[in-house]
Amino acid sequence: MAERRVIVDRPGEGGGRRVQVDGESLGMAYNLHDLSVFLERAGLEGLDELDVAMSPLIEWHGGGPEVWPATD
Repeated sequence: MAERRVIVDRPGEGGGRRVQVDGESLGMAYNLHDLSVFLERAGLEGLDELDVAMSPLIEWHGGGPEVWPATD
């Protein structure tokens, strides 16, 4: 499988981070679990939250995998 381009944007006002794979917006992730679900749906199967946090495929904007602002 060809390498995919995954971009996780900086946190928005609501705390979520927009996720894109190969230029297609998949939605807003609010934690690593959400992100791993989006990636699985995009065909990047078998990635758990730790895999996602450590993956060199992901381009993080506005902070890395530890930046998930709390939403109240």
